[in-house]
Amino acid sequence: MIGISACLGGCLCRYDGQQKEIPALKKLVEQGQAKMICPEVLGGLPIPRDPAEIKGGDGFDVWSGKAQVITDKGENVTEQFKKGAQLAFKKLKEQGIEQLILKEKSPSCGSQLIYDGTFSGVKKEGFGVAAAYFQLQGFSILSDEKWLAQVELTSKKE
Repeated sequence: MIGISACLGGCLCRYDGQQKEIPALKKLVEQGQAKMICPEVLGGLPIPRDPAEIKGGDGFDVWSGKAQVITDKGENVTEQFKKGAQLAFKKLKEQGIEQLILKEKSPSCGSQLIYDGTFSGVKKEGFGVAAAYFQLQGFSILSDEKWLAQVELTSKKE
């Protein structure tokens, strides 16, 4: 059993009320082989919600108090992001899930790239708040982009 970012399974939970469905991941959910999780919604943020980015670092810096998650309107939503990560971790752990496929570039779920905190579309290396927390707890994380690349590579070999 794996955990996946809910937006990848077709859940309309992104900040803009949309999803980023990957049909093969949705199929795993439908077959009972994957569970969906959205840390931002678990943290109490609405759908839709204002876009947010990490200012002052990445998710690890949020956990160490060096960075904050701020919306494009200047609202500090750091605590909601942290609360959501902790609740998501608890739910995943209760289900015996320690392997995750998470949405890249998300301020929660990014595990390679996140936006740089300027709302200019510029990306930088780093982890989102939930991904950093999951990593600190020993979870195995794969971005949706890396997972898709592996699936394509496997398909070409067969």
